[in-house]
Amino acid sequence: MAILTLSNAYLSFSDHPLLDYANMAIEAGERVCLVGRNGAGKSTLLKILAGEAGMDDGQLIIEKDRIIARLEQDPPRHIEGTVFDYVAEGVRELAALLKEYHQLSLKIAQDYQEKTMNRLSEVQSQLDHFDGWRFETRIQEILAKLGLNPDIALAELSGGWQRKAALAKALVCEPDLLLLDEPTNHLDVDTITWLENLLLEFKGSIVFISHDRAFIRRMATRIIDLDRGKLVSYPGNYDQYLQQKEEDLRVEALQNELFDKRLAQEEIWIRKGIEARRTRNEGRVRALKAMREERRQRRDVIGKANIQVDNAVRSGKIVFEIENLSYQLADRVLIKDFSATILRGDKIALIGSNGCGKTTLIKLLLGELQPTSGRIHTGTKLEVAYFDQYRSTLDPEKSVMDNVADGKQDVEVNGVKRHVLGYLQDFLFPPKRAMIPAKALSGGEKNRLLLAKLLLKPNNLLILDEPTNDLDVETLELLEELLSEYQGTVIIVSHDRQFIDNTATECFIFEGDGILHKYVGGYHDAKQQQANVLAQKEQQQPKREEPVKENKKQAFRDSKVRKVKLSYKEQQELAKMPELLEQLEQQIQQLQQEINQPDFFSQPNEVTSSKLQQLAEQEQALDDALNRWAELEQIAEGGQ
Repeated sequence: MAILTLSNAYLSFSDHPLLDYANMAIEAGERVCLVGRNGAGKSTLLKILAGEAGMDDGQLIIEKDRIIARLEQDPPRHIEGTVFDYVAEGVRELAALLKEYHQLSLKIAQDYQEKTMNRLSEVQSQLDHFDGWRFETRIQEILAKLGLNPDIALAELSGGWQRKAALAKALVCEPDLLLLDEPTNHLDVDTITWLENLLLEFKGSIVFISHDRAFIRRMATRIIDLDRGKLVSYPGNYDQYLQQKEEDLRVEALQNELFDKRLAQEEIWIRKGIEARRTRNEGRVRALKAMREERRQRRDVIGKANIQVDNAVRSGKIVFEIENLSYQLADRVLIKDFSATILRGDKIALIGSNGCGKTTLIKLLLGELQPTSGRIHTGTKLEVAYFDQYRSTLDPEKSVMDNVADGKQDVEVNGVKRHVLGYLQDFLFPPKRAMIPAKALSGGEKNRLLLAKLLLKPNNLLILDEPTNDLDVETLELLEELLSEYQGTVIIVSHDRQFIDNTATECFIFEGDGILHKYVGGYHDAKQQQANVLAQKEQQQPKREEPVKENKKQAFRDSKVRKVKLSYKEQQELAKMPELLEQLEQQIQQLQQEINQPDFFSQPNEVTSSKLQQLAEQEQALDDALNRWAELEQIAEGGQ
């Protein structure tokens, strides 16, 4: 049964409506990916589904008592209080109690007062009554996984970290319908994997927008395509959608071609000489007028961007020579004794958790930071173009055109002058769209604008920091094609696993504590090599057991069962201890072998969690058995 239904939705801000009497329904438990070109209206549609935006016409029906939560595309605005306070607002009715409990707990820790303690007890009682501890625990777990300090002021965080807080807020309330707008933006790959597992276990329905094809493939049970104001449902997975969409566009193009031929023939007929006009059929004339109107109303398929790079002169063969590089920030080591050579034409992907040092390494390479120790030799004739994920080089108040041409009418592309409006059309900005301020663009359009500005500059070294955020798939694939043919050097920071697979020739992986390792190939190649190296290290390390446990086991195996002061039941228990210990050790060894397999953590979360829980339980059982043996031995020895 549908928990949400949208009927005959119409919304227009310009000549072409965003929603043109569109229809959709969301069933309980399904995960729907909403796809469409940048600027098609996907984010606006999510706002309508959340009840945060209206329509010019149409009806939105939501089942009674259904809870809906939405993650916005951009970081939160007008923010006050701590991260915990902000995230707790997602629990709605319990938000005030949870925030007060957290604040009182901090106050008690700093300055114990009887009055504060009494109020804390009252709040605890209310949380007990409303089952609030479940949400308090959930908030703390999600914040910990996202690396967010619950006690820091939200306003002090960067835009990316604020968006993580917004994600936590959407997740904590356990809604019936979760609306996610680009949920993987600003997340590292490990956190994306965690998010995927969390959402796969989520019992409600999900509608999400994403450019991350690996994320879509794992998450989506159905695709809804927003194309020129219409919503079309495609059952099945993402690859099935791509195949069917291609066929639909082929059929549409064929139908349009036949229609245009008929229209041309009718236009020839109506323009015949005087004799033909005298005998023309009025019904045929009315049909021609209708055909003209139908052609005028037709919204053609949005084309692909035409992205070109203004190549500079070739750089030297060696782009960067990195020798024993280390960088320390306060007490934290971000990079430790790293050496590498980056050659002309290399395409390097930097992979690691948020805050591990990827941007720091880029700044070191560009000379914006100085190493704590070691050195970086920079090659000759380098011309750098730097794509900043936060789009700081864009002026939101300036028009699209002025952001690119800075008030001029012409730009120079590969030595040829072009009118700025013609150049922007290559990036899918029609003249009307080129006149609006950048702040009115969608997230994907802003990234296209940044690419248009960036690629005007002659370059032979591209540094791209999360270039795929918010881009539609068509532009993303075009960017991949451009990078594969690019003759210069590329350094990429991206959480998009497929993008890295399709573009990178080598990966530098941050493995913690400042350690970096180099692996040949794309993302999955690198992770497989990394897993193989770790597995080899595990095999080479001698197995060591805790001395206390080993002493207990050995002493037990060498001892004879003593019967003094032991009841008959205890004597039987002591006699069976060798068999029990051996059985537990075998089970632990088997579980450890399974967990040490390279592909163990690529399995569904419920499988890995179950195995890890079993291992913990078996190890605890072994400890309990050893302690019980020691207890029985002590009793027996006391009777000698």
